[in-house]
Amino acid sequence: MRKGRAPKRDVLPDPMYNSKLVTRLINHLMYDGKRGTASTILYRAFDIIKDKTGNEPLDVFEEAMNNVMPVLEVKARRIGGSNY
Repeated sequence: MRKGRAPKRDVLPDPMYNSKLVTRLINHLMYDGKRGTASTILYRAFDIIKDKTGNEPLDVFEEAMNNVMPVLEVKARRIGGSNY
């Protein structure tokens, strides 16, 4: 018998910025389970953003994420046996 599907785990906010979005970015940056290395790289990048722009790096990151997110969804339509 199979045990079933593993429960979906919620992403915990990161300790420095208390943001789930930052934690998700760290998880995407991470190679071979090296979370400390990935978080060091990200926090250094945030320090560079703060030095160059003078703005809060979390605000810059959230604004950048909003700029790249899609505004609307394009749905496929089936017309005459073909998908468009």
